[in-house]
Amino acid sequence: MTSEPALGYPPHRPGRLRIGVVGAGRVGAVLGSALRAVGHDIVGASGDSDASRERIDTLLPGVPRLEPQAVVERSEVVLLAVPDDALAPVVEGLASLGAWQAGQIVIHVSGSVGISVLEPAVRRGAVPIALHPAMTFTGTTLDISRLEGICCAVTAPGPFLPIGQALAVELGAEPVVVPEEQRALYHAALAHGANHLVVLVAQAAELLAKAGIDRPGAVLEPLMSAALDGALRGAATDSDPIHTLTGPVARGDVGTVARHLGVVAQAASTSATADVLAGYRELSRGATVRSLAAGRLSERQAQDILDVLNGSVERP
Repeated sequence: MTSEPALGYPPHRPGRLRIGVVGAGRVGAVLGSALRAVGHDIVGASGDSDASRERIDTLLPGVPRLEPQAVVERSEVVLLAVPDDALAPVVEGLASLGAWQAGQIVIHVSGSVGISVLEPAVRRGAVPIALHPAMTFTGTTLDISRLEGICCAVTAPGPFLPIGQALAVELGAEPVVVPEEQRALYHAALAHGANHLVVLVAQAAELLAKAGIDRPGAVLEPLMSAALDGALRGAATDSDPIHTLTGPVARGDVGTVARHLGVVAQAASTSATADVLAGYRELSRGATVRSLAAGRLSERQAQDILDVLNGSVERP
């Protein structure tokens, strides 16, 4: 962007942008605050809920709360931080109001879609960028420091890719270029790893509680932290994380796997969350197949475990 007056606003410092936030949720308010901290001007933020109003007051003090159209009309850069399913209707709705402007940078923070969803703004001359910080947001000031060093997926047309990368760096993140056609797969990987990890912890904690453990989290934390750290270290060095796997599947201990199935099935039969048994089966199958491929199990060991998991043989 140039340092000339833009969109009717007076000149300001070269390289600093007038940024508007559409959707002051957990992500939008935090990113707006982080960009403000490095000198950009946050010229407006939208948000109708009580929580959004509170975030604007806390994270963006002094920034006017406006309707989305007004935010867009006064911004050089528009940060769209609305729910995934609302993104396309919001972009199209603003286009129908004539809010998008030629030369305006339009950024959305959805992980699962690329820049095609911004086409209604592009038709009016806007520059599209998809920017997704790979982090779980709480919507508080704690998130700002947590941005440092995370990865941020950037998708944009070639000539404008450096703009998205530069903004990611200003957030303190490491930009990672994700092609348009791979955005959904990229996001599925993150959701599978992070969101399903939460489910796994919940299931394990429930089983421990049924086993009479008063503080399941105290038992799980050191064990799961060590396992996760080892697996992530393996992934970071391009080695197969399955080499860090421990436990009955990795040892080929079919008897223990069979006993687990019996007690988990019994516990799940009296539980409101009977998904635990299915989760144990599926993850054990995955561990078996990957352990076989990595040479940690023989074909005979792997088949014995899969037979038990699939109910093909009687449990001991």
